[in-house]
Amino acid sequence: MPEEPKESMEEVIRKDGRYPPAAYAFLNEGLGMAVKETYGNEPAPSGQRHVTGRQMCMALRKRAIEKWGMLARTVLKRWNIRATIDFGNMVYLLINQGFMRKTEEDSIEDFRDVYSFSETFDVGGEFELKE
Repeated sequence: MPEEPKESMEEVIRKDGRYPPAAYAFLNEGLGMAVKETYGNEPAPSGQRHVTGRQMCMALRKRAIEKWGMLARTVLKRWNIRATIDFGNMVYLLINQGFMRKTEEDSIEDFRDVYSFSETFDVGGEFELKE
């Protein structure tokens, strides 16, 4: 059983300082989307639903485009999110502090180069979600 976090999530996020709390709120939206896309609305027998780094990155991409359209990359950049590995850095901060869990198969590398921000979000780039 993982240890109970000693600090609040907000304290951990602020102390780390790489990404603002709003970026973590967005990360949570993406996690919710990834879980729903993977498992639907059915309750999980164990109460937990695991998604991969790639699934999470793809859901975050979709959510960013839905939420901000052509401004998506600008918003993410303002939060210091410039590549999919930044999502991994955020997730692993929360894992290391006991707010999220991972499996033995999970790695921060699962978040590296899932897609190119310039190809996905730049004006004139592809705004159609391609899988």
